[in-house]
Amino acid sequence: MNEDKRLELKKEIAKGLLDIEAVFLRPEDPFTWASGIKSPIYCDNRLILTAPKVRDKVEQAIADVVKEEYPEAEVLMGTSTAGIAHAAIAASILDMPMGYVRSGNKDHGRGNRIEGRLLPGQKVVVVEDLISTGGSAIEVVEALREAGAQVLGIVSIFTYGMEKGLVRMAEADVKNISLSDFDTIVQVAADTGYIKQEDVKRLLAFRNDPQDESWIRG
Repeated sequence: MNEDKRLELKKEIAKGLLDIEAVFLRPEDPFTWASGIKSPIYCDNRLILTAPKVRDKVEQAIADVVKEEYPEAEVLMGTSTAGIAHAAIAASILDMPMGYVRSGNKDHGRGNRIEGRLLPGQKVVVVEDLISTGGSAIEVVEALREAGAQVLGIVSIFTYGMEKGLVRMAEADVKNISLSDFDTIVQVAADTGYIKQEDVKRLLAFRNDPQDESWIRG
């Protein structure tokens, strides 16, 4: 996919997420994350599953990225829990096996962390719904590597593009391709009147340094 088509896809996905309110932007009334950080954005990609038109676009896009960016992929692995359904649907489109990775080992039965058949050396692509600082996605990749898988990379629906996340992913040698990102969401929101054009700079300041709350005052 060339850069023009990739940008067009990012805009389409961004508009879809805004339309179904999977992404909220509230620069005037920030959300508070569990970490205590004030944020102008809240993302709940689980809502994609209840919006068939957007869901079809997202799942086909995931499948297309796997084919184009990771043509050697043999298995899709979803992150628990938000990535599981997306991995399952994309795997169905691609006619590929899939499984998922728990946040930790089960405390009963066989004590599995990785669910589904995974053979040593198999080439895996991880399907994730959202990447912020990258910590949880990297943990999944590391669990798969420990199990003997060759992780080709990640396909995520949305990423904040925060510097901390980008650095962590690079240090862990993890490739990620996101269908859309924070900068695109913000620009589409401004272009469609969802937010004011003058809010764009404030929102990008948040993305650059979420710990610095000066963006709230404009």
